[in-house]
Amino acid sequence: MSFKSINQVLGNIQRSEIWQEQVFPRLLKCWVEVVGTPVADQTRPLSIQRDVVWVATSSSAWSQNLTFARKNILKKLNNHLSTSLVDIRFSTAEWKNSSRTGTQPTVSASEHPSYVADDLAPEKLVIPNLDNALGTFENWAKMMQMRSHYLPLCPQCQCPTPPGELERWNVCSLCVTKLLV
Repeated sequence: MSFKSINQVLGNIQRSEIWQEQVFPRLLKCWVEVVGTPVADQTRPLSIQRDVVWVATSSSAWSQNLTFARKNILKKLNNHLSTSLVDIRFSTAEWKNSSRTGTQPTVSASEHPSYVADDLAPEKLVIPNLDNALGTFENWAKMMQMRSHYLPLCPQCQCPTPPGELERWNVCSLCVTKLLV
């Protein structure tokens, strides 16, 4: 096994989907400031994929004009986000399909069927032993056991199951997956 330099590891992390998902909300927050209100009214950032920002525009004229200005926009975005985005692509393709970012309904994690409230009182929490992997795993196992102790059991596999999953499928998510295959 060869060791990688810190720069290689950090580069891999920054290119990962999870990192890109964390950069995108920050991009949305600074978009109006970077491009200005008139441009922001005619554009809508859609996603970041492989360090490329995809932006929907209201017309092909806006796409063409912004393509000419993309280096300046990219420089401003990289300064605001302290990241290394490599390009911006403008297209009218998703303009009608995507709704305004301000009007998109937000779904909280508590509405997901697999959500389990973290009701553990601070005095019940175990201080993690991060000195070694075994101690960390044991801490995690205790936490999961305490968290799932009061959950109802899946009628098919008898595993603790969040109530939302039982309401939705009458079995746990793992059993539903097995049934669908």
